[in-house]
Amino acid sequence: MNALLETVDARPATDRRRPPSRRRRSSIGHPRLTPYLFLLPTILLFLAFKLYPYLSAFWVSLTQNVGGVTAFVGLDNYIRLAQDPLFYTALGNTVLILVVQVPLMLALGIVLSVAFNSMLLKWRAFWRTTYFVPIVMGLVAYGILFRALFDSGDGIVNEMLGAVGIGPIPWLVDPFWAKISIVLAMTWHYTGQNAIIYLAQLQSIPGELYEAAQVDGANGWQRFWNITMPGLRPALLLTVILSTIGTLQLFDEPYVLTNGGPDNATLTIGMYLYQNGFRYFDFGYASAIGYALTLIIAVISLIQFRLFKEKTR
Repeated sequence: MNALLETVDARPATDRRRPPSRRRRSSIGHPRLTPYLFLLPTILLFLAFKLYPYLSAFWVSLTQNVGGVTAFVGLDNYIRLAQDPLFYTALGNTVLILVVQVPLMLALGIVLSVAFNSMLLKWRAFWRTTYFVPIVMGLVAYGILFRALFDSGDGIVNEMLGAVGIGPIPWLVDPFWAKISIVLAMTWHYTGQNAIIYLAQLQSIPGELYEAAQVDGANGWQRFWNITMPGLRPALLLTVILSTIGTLQLFDEPYVLTNGGPDNATLTIGMYLYQNGFRYFDFGYASAIGYALTLIIAVISLIQFRLFKEKTR
């Protein structure tokens, strides 16, 4: 009988005394490696589709296609970029649209979010959905819509202005009005998205703060400025940085509405990069523009983050 028991359970005495769960964990072999095994697919995808393209683009920015042969030219593309007047035109157009459009869009987003959060507003779900719909509209439909609206000949906007006695405005063919058209299109497209982000942040502000302020005699503006705006600060930081990055990369709206014209008045850095890369096939110079744009975005985002961080303290 004793011989039979020794045959069935031939494990060492130390293993038989160990709890079952502990034996199961030790059977994996290297439990400390388990988290890294789960992360491995993500790390491989990041290396293949993020890090490698970045490094490859940097290498391309140091080369130039000469007679069909790729040659290493060092920093020549960056030196050429620093002396390129068209790049500064594109940079100026982009910064101008950024300075005008982003504050306008964020201010409208705050106003809409406060209205969406008000108990006085009827059909709130309907209005929230209505203002969020533009963000899901495709680029083609978006471009066709605003081309129909701002067409200088028989556009719907000019028809409406003519009905009240205002002459036609050259929306897409005049340098000044072309920029205004792009600002209006972007504001219509992205304001609802920011309003929904602010609305989510507003709903995290305790209602007791408003009730206590009202008991203390604070009016509506004082409650908005001293409770709502500080409560919105995290969402403001997020939307300011995202909107700045998105506007500095602006490509869709000027490409569809004006194609960078008239006379490069709406040429942005994103469009200039596209033209050099996919119209003139100068990939080295296009990569240098991309890295310059990345540097500009990083510096501006860091400044915004530091400013908001200082105000939060």
